[in-house]
Amino acid sequence: MHVLSVSSLKGGVGKTTVTLGLASAAFARGVRTLVVDLDPQSDVSTGMDIQVAGRLNVADVLANPKEKVVRQAITSSGWAKVHPGTIDVMIGSPSAINFDGPHPSVRDVWKLEEALATIEADYDLVLIDCAPSLNALTRTAWAASDRVIVVTEPGLFSVAAADRALRAIEEIRRGLSPRLQPLGIVVNRVRPQSIEHQFRIKELRDMFGPLVLSPQLPERTSLQQAQGAAKPLHIWPGDSAQELAGDFDALLDRVMRTGRITAGEQRA
Repeated sequence: MHVLSVSSLKGGVGKTTVTLGLASAAFARGVRTLVVDLDPQSDVSTGMDIQVAGRLNVADVLANPKEKVVRQAITSSGWAKVHPGTIDVMIGSPSAINFDGPHPSVRDVWKLEEALATIEADYDLVLIDCAPSLNALTRTAWAASDRVIVVTEPGLFSVAAADRALRAIEEIRRGLSPRLQPLGIVVNRVRPQSIEHQFRIKELRDMFGPLVLSPQLPERTSLQQAQGAAKPLHIWPGDSAQELAGDFDALLDRVMRTGRITAGEQRA
């Protein structure tokens, strides 16, 4: 089971949108996927069409990471009505904010890792939608992860936030979790005609070299539309949606190569 955190230390760059795009690509590919909604805003849970009534959630898991609790906090996405496959969500909750203090104990930081270890046989890929800060929730996600993908946009402050995120990943790797590595930086909401965007992408490449992943993701309303309808991008009609789906397929290829993940069809 390969665990990938989707992170940004700056809000509003489309981190959750990237999580949903990767989840859609993995589901279309037949990869058994769990999405952990660790952002207290819980937008991933909404975008993946889940029923929360009568279920536990990620806050319960962080309070008690035993297998029984973990399984009660996971539900199948409504996306599974589209075609067969495993696409599940560990349900998000605003109560997760109670676990986002600035100075978590070592015991607390490892709770998500402990929880995921109880269901390791059930999934090929876990995507964690992180909180947009470097407090306890993000550290907890990173401690449970093999790789981190940093989402940014081509703007001045976002470039600085990407630099901060990569430094923080290195700090966690050295101090806490030696297996943790950055997968790279995804540049989101790109307008190819914008000279400012071209300048910022060049700046990112100059600073981070091959860590800047291709393709960059263009600004498209189709992803927001699919998200708003709680549908996977890969079934959304229109050329722009399919172009963007292809971009997420290419990013998923990188994730699968790095994590040595075998897709469902190949496994069968």
